[in-house]
Amino acid sequence: MIRRWLSKIMYGRYGIDMLSITILIAAVFLSLIGQLTQQIALVLISYIPLWYVIYRTLSRQTQKRYAENQKFLKLTANLRNWTSKKWFRIKDSRYHRYFKCPTCNQTLRVPKGKGKIEITCPKCKTRFTKKV
Repeated sequence: MIRRWLSKIMYGRYGIDMLSITILIAAVFLSLIGQLTQQIALVLISYIPLWYVIYRTLSRQTQKRYAENQKFLKLTANLRNWTSKKWFRIKDSRYHRYFKCPTCNQTLRVPKGKGKIEITCPKCKTRFTKKV
């Protein structure tokens, strides 16, 4: 019953996207900082982004909200790529080591636990020895 009611309310509305989630996280962070420093002004200011997220979520102007989200995704693409690469390296660090080629600075991934190995760069064919 509640699910049907919520579906009926959200029909034709924009909903949640990456921009809304980011604004929501920023608002919660701002509120948390305000609570920890006992600054009531920060807590009150943190309500502004929360209301904006509610407005975006319930908006029927889906084209405008979509355009805003696309602009946000375009602006943050480099940061999201960089963090996803770093996150992958952290998860992969158990099985592989990463080295930079001394000649062309290409990043090379080699398996761990092989001892001292000679690495050949696939880009410039430079050979160098590293311990893994």
